[in-house]
Amino acid sequence: MTALATLMKAINALNRLVGNIFMWLSVGIVLVCFWVVVERYLFANTRLWMQDLYPWMNGVMFTSVAGYALYRNDHVRVDIFFRPASTLRKAWMDLLGVCIFLMPFAAVVWIYSLTFVNRSIGLLEASPNPGGMPGLFVLKSFILVFAALIALQGVAMAIRSILIIAGREDLVPPDYRYQYELEKA
Repeated sequence: MTALATLMKAINALNRLVGNIFMWLSVGIVLVCFWVVVERYLFANTRLWMQDLYPWMNGVMFTSVAGYALYRNDHVRVDIFFRPASTLRKAWMDLLGVCIFLMPFAAVVWIYSLTFVNRSIGLLEASPNPGGMPGLFVLKSFILVFAALIALQGVAMAIRSILIIAGREDLVPPDYRYQYELEKA
């Protein structure tokens, strides 16, 4: 059980690190978007690569922080069933949700996007806009990052559930256990 807890903590740490790094792209998105508007309306100038840049940054940010949002329990959940449930019942619901919905979803995203991403990398695909950003293949690669990070966080959620079901809540870190106990109070 301690090995499972260590794996869960490592996955949580990875998603916290990725989330804390990539959430700063939101500042860059605002700055680039602001500058595009300033250039267009004050200087009558348009750089197409900058117009590509901020939506691409947005795509990178949202795909890379999805695992972090799952770690923080920020995704949509049917609270009418989850909130009033006991800790043990929440653990069972999470375990079933991960096994029935999250992992198959992550697998489908990975499997169906792998060829798409590989083709894009092979072509070194760039923006279809004339004068647009090079490196569209990098953006498309984040689809695989998304699938991997949410699958990993799904593994951490399943481990958390298993530990709670097994009566080993002591192995679940307080910041990860808190999500269950918050609604109990």
